[in-house]
Amino acid sequence: MSGYKIIVLAKQVPDTRNVGKDAMKADGTINRAALPAIFNPEDLNALEQALRIKDQFPGTTVTILTMGPGRAAEIIREGMFRGADDGILLTDRAFAGSDTLATSYALAQTLKKIASFDLIIAGRQAIDGDTAQVGPQVAEKLGLPQVTYVEEIRSIENGKVTMKRRLERGVEVVRCPMPLVITVNGSAPDCRARNAKLLMRYKHAKTVSELQIANEDYMHLYNDRPYLNIKEWTVQDIDSNPEELGLAGSPTKVKKVDNVVLQAKEAKIITSSDEDINLLMRELIDSHTIG
Repeated sequence: MSGYKIIVLAKQVPDTRNVGKDAMKADGTINRAALPAIFNPEDLNALEQALRIKDQFPGTTVTILTMGPGRAAEIIREGMFRGADDGILLTDRAFAGSDTLATSYALAQTLKKIASFDLIIAGRQAIDGDTAQVGPQVAEKLGLPQVTYVEEIRSIENGKVTMKRRLERGVEVVRCPMPLVITVNGSAPDCRARNAKLLMRYKHAKTVSELQIANEDYMHLYNDRPYLNIKEWTVQDIDSNPEELGLAGSPTKVKKVDNVVLQAKEAKIITSSDEDINLLMRELIDSHTIG
């Protein structure tokens, strides 16, 4: 066995876990400048599952595929620091405004160009949308079987993958033939830390666009060390229908966004007396909090 070819779908997201008062603009849109961009947490869980397979089966390769602006190359490097072999950044203004349907279409068309793979592994959902739709939609567009809510990839034998799924009321062990799409829960093991040797090996890895604006003159490195070249594909590099990309291919429309800021105001002490309990219930009903 010469190993497996694994594609990890990953996304760079604003860190919505640390939302402050400046996180929203006046028009109700996200102020991305006020939130640091991070590797989507559950995609890191997915990467760890891929790296465990690589540890077990020599010859396995792990490729990070992400769609986003040029700065999204940061998470490809982050994945390489942890053990991924290479990455592909899918970036183009034509992808701007994509909802999950347009995103999954662009990713599926990219995967069709890659053509050869055994496993596609992704996080269950991204923290900036919480839809959990992209992974299953990619599987549907590629006509591949899918297993969701995976917590552990236990084994690969005879072309079949055995996995443990974490469900609402327990766990389930399933087996599925390859190739397939797997989405991984946040309850899966955390991703390993950066490896110091890999950090030194890949710290200068860049896309073509990054090289064009770089101040340092490391061009000789990219000729001598091809592994430092991160692939950057645009809409011209994939076979796609423009009407299914970006805003044109996104039927999801945001009608309204409310910026809700929770603030502590006056407080009152409620005793266990019937009178205080009745007054509290009446106040909650009048404010439509309950009832």
